[in-house]
Amino acid sequence: MADAIAIIGGTGALGRGLAARLALAGRDVVIGSRDASRAAEVASSITGEGTVTGLSNADAAAAGNIVFVCVPFSSQAPTLKEIKGSLSEGTILVDATVPLATNVGGPPTRTLGVWQGSAAQQAESLVPAGVTVVAGLHTVSADLLGDLEHDLDEDTLLCSNDRDAIAKVAEILNLVPGLRSIDAGRLELAKVTEQMTALMISINIRHKARTGVRVTGLNPDA
Repeated sequence: MADAIAIIGGTGALGRGLAARLALAGRDVVIGSRDASRAAEVASSITGEGTVTGLSNADAAAAGNIVFVCVPFSSQAPTLKEIKGSLSEGTILVDATVPLATNVGGPPTRTLGVWQGSAAQQAESLVPAGVTVVAGLHTVSADLLGDLEHDLDEDTLLCSNDRDAIAKVAEILNLVPGLRSIDAGRLELAKVTEQMTALMISINIRHKARTGVRVTGLNPDA
């Protein structure tokens, strides 16, 4: 299953939507959950050209070379510690975690300070050596991603210290029609892209909308 894409937290809204979109694009996906039976249940509800399998988090993380982590910030550290032994050298871990204040009972339009600088940098400190972290999907609505009748028309900003890793993740995400991946720079800039989630939530609340981000003026090959 080396070619499979693992999605940890795949039973949540963002992970499930991503799994469904990638399966429609013909990619094999492995959903991970703390409850393997729950993962299998969700996997069986997703159809597409690609296969979708549900396993425990640790088993899912061992299934492929690219692992998406789509969990709440409060679950990020425990989840990464749970799957650490399943991550091999050369694995790319895509962290979609956002340190929203909702994790401590605060409003969704506010983010928490993270000692390492960002949730993605915290992830980098928790994974084994040889695992590359890419931050992304922070401005993509989980609801819209999971609404397969909705045509996406937006960008996602990817940050990492490894540009080759960004390119590999972009190749996968660009399989989703209407979703374009942008190389936004080094991992330290994830602090900015994570905070954009709170900004988008504020815009959506004020305008009763479900918005996305589009970067203009780029060369099509960017």
